[in-house]
Amino acid sequence: MVYYLAPLEGITTYIYRSAYHQYFAPMDKYFTPFLVPHTKKGFSKKEQNEILPEHNEGMYLVPQIMSNDADAFLHTVRKLENFGYREVNLNLGCPSKTVVSKYRGSGFLARPEELACFLDRIYNGTDVEISIKTRIGKDSPEEFQGLMKLYNKFPVKELIIHPRVQQDFYNNTPNLQVFEEALGESRIPVCYNGDIFTKADHERIRGRFPEVNAMMLGRGIIGNPGLLDEIKGTGTEDKKRLRAFHDKVLEDYRALDFGDKNVLFKMKEIWCYLGSSFPDGAKELKRVKKAERMKDYENAADSLFCMREESVSVM
Repeated sequence: MVYYLAPLEGITTYIYRSAYHQYFAPMDKYFTPFLVPHTKKGFSKKEQNEILPEHNEGMYLVPQIMSNDADAFLHTVRKLENFGYREVNLNLGCPSKTVVSKYRGSGFLARPEELACFLDRIYNGTDVEISIKTRIGKDSPEEFQGLMKLYNKFPVKELIIHPRVQQDFYNNTPNLQVFEEALGESRIPVCYNGDIFTKADHERIRGRFPEVNAMMLGRGIIGNPGLLDEIKGTGTEDKKRLRAFHDKVLEDYRALDFGDKNVLFKMKEIWCYLGSSFPDGAKELKRVKKAERMKDYENAADSLFCMREESVSVM
């Protein structure tokens, strides 16, 4: 079994990925938050920071592209080739309304004829390998039968399936029946993605789909960075390691020198997920959320980690 870190916009940046890779069980693949093609000759500074090889040392990184314009997609692929990349990922999964309204991400699934032309263009326009991350439809899971037939027509490197429709966002539960049907029909290697929050979730999916050899972990790993260690049995809960990881992310964001306000915003985004690892920390988590000064944030975070150390010690 191989494991991938899902791309979460604003969270799984190169700073987060680097710190995770240093302190926890390494992923077999990491994916960048999506790149949106533009007309500039090169990448913006923010985009370049995400893909620079020196920012991703020791990792197999796959840049993710979100586009419904084949020429723009291929233009971005060519720029990525200059950095040595030989695999990219097409985002057909993002459920954000602002993205969907432009028929990008999972919004593109609502236009299968245009999607077919797009896929024909990009797969015939480059020899770089292209994987796809997809939902099972925009409005209804019944859409996926047609989408699966479409994907099977192309040399897709890998199909990462999140078995929800766009309108689900992250509500309801993954549609495992449709995922099972997709496995039976796919001529493409399939990766499962969706609601792996615990080792038990992982074992349940493995038990039902033993033929699946790849899993992508997203919100579950952000909420509990030690999850893959638990799944693999390579580590136990370590009160110092999570703190060291947090401090590394904080330190590296502060080193960017783009102001405490921006650093606090980035850290608070992470805590929206990481807070689930502190079930008794509601009061301190509220302090983290309300912190407007770095000192207030650090005091609140200190309290949370001290609380966690005490609970681990008792156990």
